[in-house]
Amino acid sequence: MTLAIGVDIGGTKIAAGLVSETGQILDSVEEPTPEDASAIPVAVADLVERLTGEQDAVGIGIGAAGFVGEDRQTVRFAPNIDWREEPLGQRVQSLVKLPVVVENDANAAAWGEFSFGAGEDTDDDLLLITVGTGIGGGIVHHRQLYRGGFGVAAEIGHMRIVPDGILCGCGQRGCYEQYGSGSALVRDARERVLNEDPRAGAIAALGGGDPSRITGQEVTKLAKDGDPLAVELLTELGRWIGEGAAVLATVLDPSVIAIGGGVAAAGDLVLTSVVEAFETHLPARAHRPQASLRLATLGNEAGIIGAADLARVEPV
Repeated sequence: MTLAIGVDIGGTKIAAGLVSETGQILDSVEEPTPEDASAIPVAVADLVERLTGEQDAVGIGIGAAGFVGEDRQTVRFAPNIDWREEPLGQRVQSLVKLPVVVENDANAAAWGEFSFGAGEDTDDDLLLITVGTGIGGGIVHHRQLYRGGFGVAAEIGHMRIVPDGILCGCGQRGCYEQYGSGSALVRDARERVLNEDPRAGAIAALGGGDPSRITGQEVTKLAKDGDPLAVELLTELGRWIGEGAAVLATVLDPSVIAIGGGVAAAGDLVLTSVVEAFETHLPARAHRPQASLRLATLGNEAGIIGAADLARVEPV
């Protein structure tokens, strides 16, 4: 069995897994992300050593949030870690003596879903939309991960969908993630409480009555329990996700669109409205084959599985 290691570097923790060629995580470890970014390669090397032991791995795939260069070694910019032109792959490889490839985390997750998850039944194309604090994306086209001319393709969260809309952290206004993300869900829920919406009693009770402590997970649970306003907010979120997906499908024409990330935990509460909005806004829908919209299946493990497989099948 050909084994590889997948690593997912997040703002709060680093998770790693020993992954088989069939996409099974055989062992996993994690530790907090060091506050000092220069210590991250050492932390990754420690996790790798703990996973390998007597096992032989052919390489390491690292998924990191941010712009990854076309060399698949350098993190050009990361939003949550102090990395600017960081030679992450080279630093880790010098410590572990194994080949290392670095991918954008959403790209790695897209490859994992295409190969072993929601896209297992498609032979060609998949678009992954990851909905969490923001919106990320990954594109598989003709069985190849599409990285673009400079390695930073599929930053779909910053596709502009509302001219002069809400200000985004990227500096633009009206970005997709300002309307279709977990952060948007939380913002809208808090606004309903602050505006004293008479239906917001259950939401207002979240966070101990402090609107600033309301979380997306809590709103989603309320919706699952049938709270009418929480259901309305999840439906509105799904509408925005679906409208953006229709724009992306017009450009990319994928056969499968998978919805992943934390918001996917809402299941059909979100997916139903995603599909309805997608079908409403897809141009000439009656005269074209339509992508299959579905929930991603690998959950938080998609990035680890995809990164490991990319280290195996697409080494640098």
